[in-house]
Amino acid sequence: MRPIQAVLTGDLIASAESTSDSVDEAMRSLELVAEEFGLWSGHDTQFTRFRGDGWQLHLEDPGPTLAAALALVARLRAWRVGMETRIAIGFGTIDHPGTGKLGLADASGEAFSVSGRTLDRMPRHRRVAVAGPGMARDWHQALFEMALWIAGRWTPEQAEVVSLALDPRARRTQAEIAEVLGVTRQAVQARLSGAGWDAVAGAVTVVREHDWSGGDG
Repeated sequence: MRPIQAVLTGDLIASAESTSDSVDEAMRSLELVAEEFGLWSGHDTQFTRFRGDGWQLHLEDPGPTLAAALALVARLRAWRVGMETRIAIGFGTIDHPGTGKLGLADASGEAFSVSGRTLDRMPRHRRVAVAGPGMARDWHQALFEMALWIAGRWTPEQAEVVSLALDPRARRTQAEIAEVLGVTRQAVQARLSGAGWDAVAGAVTVVREHDWSGGDG
């Protein structure tokens, strides 16, 4: 059986009312997160921009999908670019992961198709949706939606702290995060508490450890 993988497809919210410079800045912010996440996961996510305000990235391991979605939202909020993004996550197999300078433009497979269709069908007020035949359950949607709802209320300072806390490679303590940001440990603790970090971190762990083969519901 071919492994289950994940594709995240998104677009910027209200980009038509924003300047081209603002859209470019937001897309660059998302691209930087994708590059960082490639280092976290150990493979190139091949972040690809589509149709001006659309984007897509590929995760070989579906476990970190919630962490990736939260990292994308956190970067936009931390950098104060004044824009948000919708995210559709498709789980499934991959036939062709994309090659060369085309990025994901020539990629194909179930996860790509599911992700793209899910974004097209998302109501404008929704911020995240997950889909995947035999894999994505109702509880997945509820968990992702709750986590992204929390993320959508982070202050820039909270989002900045969460971005550092999400990195699974560093496993930074609050004191280490404080040193990176040049603030006190108490400030970091307060920002993480205000961001609902304990609940968010628990959700990230549940998604990461879930059996994405679809066998356990």
